Amino acid sequence: MTTHISEPSGIPRRAGYQRFIVLALITVILAVSTGDRATLSVAGPGISKDLGISAVNMGWLFSAFSWSYFIAQVPSGYIVDRTGAKAAMLLSLAGWSIAITLVSGVGYFAYPVVALYVLRFVLGLLEGPVTPASARIIAAWFPSDERGVAGAIFNSAQYLSLAVFTPLMGALFHYFGWEHIFSVMGVIGLVLALIWWRAYFAPSRHPRVTKEEIAYIKSGGALTDVGGEKIKGDQVQVSTRQVARQILTNRMLLGIFLAQYCIASLSTFFISWFPSYLVQERHFSMLQAGFVASLPAIFGCIGGVSTGFFSDWLLRKTGSLSLARKIPITIGLGLSSTIILCNYTDVNTIVVAIMCAAFFGKGFGALGWTVVADTAPKEAIGLTGGLFNAAGSIGGVITPVAIGYIIEGTGSFHGALLYVGLHVIGGVISYWMLVGQIKRFEISKPPLDPVGAEFALAKNSDRN
Repeated sequence: MTTHISEPSGIPRRAGYQRFIVLALITVILAVSTGDRATLSVAGPGISKDLGISAVNMGWLFSAFSWSYFIAQVPSGYIVDRTGAKAAMLLSLAGWSIAITLVSGVGYFAYPVVALYVLRFVLGLLEGPVTPASARIIAAWFPSDERGVAGAIFNSAQYLSLAVFTPLMGALFHYFGWEHIFSVMGVIGLVLALIWWRAYFAPSRHPRVTKEEIAYIKSGGALTDVGGEKIKGDQVQVSTRQVARQILTNRMLLGIFLAQYCIASLSTFFISWFPSYLVQERHFSMLQAGFVASLPAIFGCIGGVSTGFFSDWLLRKTGSLSLARKIPITIGLGLSSTIILCNYTDVNTIVVAIMCAAFFGKGFGALGWTVVADTAPKEAIGLTGGLFNAAGSIGGVITPVAIGYIIEGTGSFHGALLYVGLHVIGGVISYWMLVGQIKRFEISKPPLDPVGAEFALAKNSDRN
C-alpha cells in the first residue's frame, strides 16, 4: 500500500512563507545546541592538559551529556505535549545557556573535574526538549510533501553548527583560552532565547500568518491543531503509560529507534573525539583542527539539505512514503560507512576527503526526524520524538566511552573508526529489515464507557 500525495485543490502552492521563518528559528536553535554540546570536544585538549584528565576519563566526561540527555527524553516529550513547544523551548534554551556559561569557571571550583561532569550532565537535561518540540513544530507547520525538506534543513543544523562554531571555538581557544569558548557560546544562547520568545507562535496564533497558508498546510497534512483538538464523544483519552507501551511494541517505530541508535555513533564521534583524532592521530595543531573539522561539517550540511529535496521529489514521483524516505537513507548511510577507509591511508588530505564524503553521506541519510514527523501518533508527537532521541542518546552514552577504551587499549583510533562504520551499516539494515512500510501510527483506544462519556471531552488548548 502506498501513500499518494495530491495538490490541495484551489489553494496556491506558495500560499505564504511564515512556516519557513519558523523553520529557520528551530534550525538556528538546534545549531546552537549542537555547538554547545561540542564545546568540550574543542576545549578538550586544553582542559585535559590543565586538569590532568586521561583519555578514559575524558570519554566519561563526553558521555555525561548523553547520559542525562537520554534520561531527559521521555519526560521532555511528555512536557512538550502538555505545555506546548514555545514554553518548553524557552526554558530549555535559557537554562542550558546559563549552564554552559558556568563551565567557563570550573577552574575556580575545589573539584573542577566533578564540577565539569555535573555541568555537562545538567546541559544534557536542559537540552532534552529541543528536538521533541521541533518535531512537533514541523508536524504542525508543514504539509507532508514539504516535510522532507523541512526535516532535512532542520537536521542539517548540526553540520552547519559545526561548520560555523568549530572554527570560532578553535580561534577562541587559540587566542584567549578554552574558558572563553563556554562564555561566548552561553551569551549567544541567551540572546537567542529572547528572540525565540518574541518571534515564535503556533499556526493558529501567529499574528502574520495568512488564512491561505493555514489552509494550504492543513490540507496537505499539517497537524495545525495537534495538541489542541477536542476528543470526540466516541473516543477516550489513553494514558501516557499506555501510549508509550503501544509505541514501544510497534515494529516500525522500534526499527526507526534502533537505526537512530546506530546512526548516533557517527554523530557522537564527530562532536566528541573528532578534534582529538585530528590532533593526536593526524598531528594537526588545535587551530588547524578547528578549521579542518569544519570541512566535513560543510559537506554534511550540503548532504542534509539536498536529501530533503530528493526525498520529497521521490514522494511526488512514486507516491510511496516508504521509498521516498528509505532510498536516501540507504544511499547516505552507505556512503558514511566509508569512514573506515581512513584507517588505510597516511595522507592527511585523503583522510579529510574521506571524512567529507562520509559526512555528506551522514547528512544525506539523516531523515530520521522527518520519519518521526511522518509516523508519530498525533496524540504523542513529543513523546515519540523523545523516545526516538533517547535511542540516539544511548549511542551517545556508549560511543565516547567505548572509543576512550579503544584508544587507551590500542593507542590509536583505528578501532574507533571501525566501530563507528559498522554501526552506520547497522542503521541501514534496521530500516530495511525491521521498519517495513512508513506510515502514521495510530494509537488504539479502548471503547468509551457510556457512564463516563461526559468526562471524555478534552480541554481545547492550542499549545504549539
